Amino acid sequence: MSTPSETPTPLEIKEDQDGPKFLTFGCRLNTYESEVMRDHTKGVGLDNAVIVNTCAVTNEAVRQARQAIRRARRETPNARIIVTGCAAQIDPDSFAKMDEVDAVLGNEEKLQANSFLKLANGQNEKVRVNDIMSVTETAGHLVQGMEGRARAFVQIQNGCDHRCTFCIIPYGRGNSRSVPAGEVVTQIRALVENGYNEVVLTGVDITSYGADLPGTPSLGNLCTRVLKLIPELTRLRLSSIDSIEADPALMRLIAEEERLMPHLHLSLQAGDNMILKRMKRRHTREDAIAFCQEARALRPDMVFGADIIAGFPTETEEMFENSLRLVEECDLTWLHVFPYSARPGTPAARMPQVDGRAIKERATRLRTKGAQALSAHLDLIQNTTQSVLVEKPGIGRTRHFTPVHFTGAGEAGKLITVAISDKTDTVLKGAAV
Repeated sequence: MSTPSETPTPLEIKEDQDGPKFLTFGCRLNTYESEVMRDHTKGVGLDNAVIVNTCAVTNEAVRQARQAIRRARRETPNARIIVTGCAAQIDPDSFAKMDEVDAVLGNEEKLQANSFLKLANGQNEKVRVNDIMSVTETAGHLVQGMEGRARAFVQIQNGCDHRCTFCIIPYGRGNSRSVPAGEVVTQIRALVENGYNEVVLTGVDITSYGADLPGTPSLGNLCTRVLKLIPELTRLRLSSIDSIEADPALMRLIAEEERLMPHLHLSLQAGDNMILKRMKRRHTREDAIAFCQEARALRPDMVFGADIIAGFPTETEEMFENSLRLVEECDLTWLHVFPYSARPGTPAARMPQVDGRAIKERATRLRTKGAQALSAHLDLIQNTTQSVLVEKPGIGRTRHFTPVHFTGAGEAGKLITVAISDKTDTVLKGAAV
């Protein structure tokens, strides 16, 4: 699953001079799709509009989207408010009933330029949301750049064929479908020609890439092709992967290709085998540990992040301890901790629930464990020099996605060398060399 923000506040709130304001929640795929919409809306006459690109991964994400819609109406009383994204796809009527909302677009409709032309021309069906399960293809939308961002995201896949019992996202994204490799290469080449040094491949379930394409190319095959055909690309990064689907070609790249970044975010979700089974995950804790050991053996400097849910239904203290131990057993550095939140319509919502106080306490313990792991990672990088992609003046990230605050010159989007001399609890500190 494409990784959302740990807190579902908007990833960006932007207002273009020749287009609407965007409020983007959730995952990197949503960020990419907001760029597609930004291109579609330039010059069509929707300048006085707010487009809210929602997330549905948790109840809290939906609540905050509604809160943002109400705030947008108060702050821009004369603007047209257009709501889209996963929450709008799953439950369009509830958003259409909000007095503040002028139009609701589905996840497929938001990527069609004609949707915004119709809105601009007054053809205002309040709800335009189709059956997402009927969508069988995903187009490669050519995005020339990412507004205000140092790295670019490229969609290679959308949807998910798996039905984890806690997850509502397949009903917002549909079944898995892949962007043909040639279109991915074309887009990345254009981004590199526009000056991007780092590209992130994103989707809902990117390790399922290619199963629906002729010849069934794998994610590893795609990455190999990208790196071979675009030698000017300095950094290729993957968003969240399902480690059980990692293919041999991807493992070869981990071992051999320096331009594939040594940072993998894993969709683990739990560390107890019974909970994993009740989640309908396809891996065991032993599978997760074995993958991390293999990847680290191939690439000794590899670091891992992971999504872990605290308090999944039926989770006992002993089961939770297995998840807690997984942080050390997989040597995880970055934790995205999600207190379990029942999503109506999912099988897990009908299972015996864990007490809310226990969920909150377990999430706190996981985050504490994650903070300790991050601190240990930062300690290892003391007194080294690191290649840093500058995100904004004085701020950037290493190849391992470790945040760095630095003194000295550095232009956004450029790679610089930073001598690391200190740290806080969460970031490295140093000076540009």
